[in-house]
Amino acid sequence: MKIEKIIHNKKQYLDLLLLADEQEDMIDRYLESGDMFALYDEDLKTVCVVVEIDKDYCELKNIATYEKYQGKGYATKLISFISDYYSNNFKTMLVGTGETPKILSFYERCGFEKSHIIKNFFTENYDHAMFEDGIQLVDMIYLKKKL
Repeated sequence: MKIEKIIHNKKQYLDLLLLADEQEDMIDRYLESGDMFALYDEDLKTVCVVVEIDKDYCELKNIATYEKYQGKGYATKLISFISDYYSNNFKTMLVGTGETPKILSFYERCGFEKSHIIKNFFTENYDHAMFEDGIQLVDMIYLKKKL
């Protein structure tokens, strides 16, 4: 297993990024300014994008694993890697997600705890209704993790 920082051609991973953020213009808002990492285990399994918020905070904007590899620990390994990678530069990592129990519990298992909510984020920022596990996404739930 290896993790690489992706510097060029980040859009070539768009198919994977769209699994976690299904509107391309939303991805475009952070893709070029963010740091992208790809986890390989023989072939590509998982990617993520992290952006700097300020001197103390960074945000995990996108993390996605191909469906056939989900549940095998790849995203957990990548979060562990980026947590270590950024621990000397930032105090806290944020991540925002919809209010779905499966995803919230995943982030909590990775050491995140609930931080704050942005009301109506998904309904006001996306051009269509977003659903995850049959639940319509309305509010953005932010979680934080000390680095």
